[in-house]
Order: sequence, then structure tokens, then C-alpha cells
Amino acid sequence: MSILRMSRLLAEQKEAGRPYLEFLHTAHMSAGIYVLPAGAADLQKPHAEEEIYYVIRGKAFFWRMTAAGPEEEAVEAGTVLYVAAGKEHRFHSVAEDLVLLVCFAPPEGAAADSGN
Repeated sequence: MSILRMSRLLAEQKEAGRPYLEFLHTAHMSAGIYVLPAGAADLQKPHAEEEIYYVIRGKAFFWRMTAAGPEEEAVEAGTVLYVAAGKEHRFHSVAEDLVLLVCFAPPEGAAADSGN
């Protein structure tokens, strides 16, 4: 079991100089903090794993491709998003620094490593 403080995770993410900091990786899931400053571009590609995003703070729009075509929605603190494996998605028009808790299942990289 781990107890983590958001302030420490954000300090580690900033220190690392990358938008994404993985802080948990187990056999069944992984989790990290993803930070996009206001005005930043989200360059992520679809993942082989399912994802849940929880918006800790900030404001932006979330774009996703659905069977019916592209959709987008405004997101802010308290928003929870689910993305199925392999689905194209991204954040855009980041109006306020966006801080996201991201959970992957299976753990990020595991689905790709197993050939799925």
C-alpha cells in the first residue's frame, strides 16, 4: 500500500521536466500525473490500454473519436473521463494549467508487450 501526496508528485513531475510522471506500476494497473500548461499542445497517441482521467485542476477541451464521429467537451476540476483502448483522444485549448490523474489498465506498456 502507498500513500502519496499530490504536492510531492507534482514536484517530482516538474523536476523530471516531462508532462507525464508515472508513480505507480503494478501487474494490473499503472497511474501517473499528466500536466499540460495553459496553451500547451497534447501530443499523445492512442494507447493499447484502457484509461481513466481525473481532472484535478485546470480547464480545457477534451476531443475524442467515437463511432458517430468526433466529439469534444469542456473539462474542469472534478471531471472524470474514460477512454477505451486504442481510441484516438486528446486535450486541447488548455485555458488553465491542466493537472490530470491518469490510470491505465492493464499497466501502460503491458498490452503492447503482450501483442494485444
